[in-house]
Amino acid sequence: MEQNSERVDEGRLIHQTAYPQRAEKYQEISLDGIKIDYYDPETHTVHEIKKTDKMENAHLWQVKYYLYILSQNEISNPKGVLEYPKMKQKKDLELLEEDISKIKQIKQHITQIIDSEIAPERNKKSICRNCSYYDFCWINEPEENEIKL
Repeated sequence: MEQNSERVDEGRLIHQTAYPQRAEKYQEISLDGIKIDYYDPETHTVHEIKKTDKMENAHLWQVKYYLYILSQNEISNPKGVLEYPKMKQKKDLELLEEDISKIKQIKQHITQIIDSEIAPERNKKSICRNCSYYDFCWINEPEENEIKL
């Protein structure tokens, strides 16, 4: 669904313009269902670029999940760099033991949801409207300003 998202297109543009030399210097890799745009195989470092830090916690966990997948595929001591070029900020990240435990718990919870015959109740948040999966979650719901008969 992300192929139709303006926000994803904007993110792609930031990737291409913020660090134009990245494509030559780093590799793009796909592994176990993830796609890492910028990976430095020499230092085992994932570089993830984001527009703003509005959803920083989600960004941090995205990178930590990438590091987890790399470590599960015998990449020793993977590191991450979360970058916000428009804000001129970056954060160095590493995968800690407590992160691995949390990721395993989250994966187990996701598996329970997938295996359940009943979908969990939707929890509409203010960020939902900007999500590329909005229509998937809310397709049968009337707009808030629609008149209910």
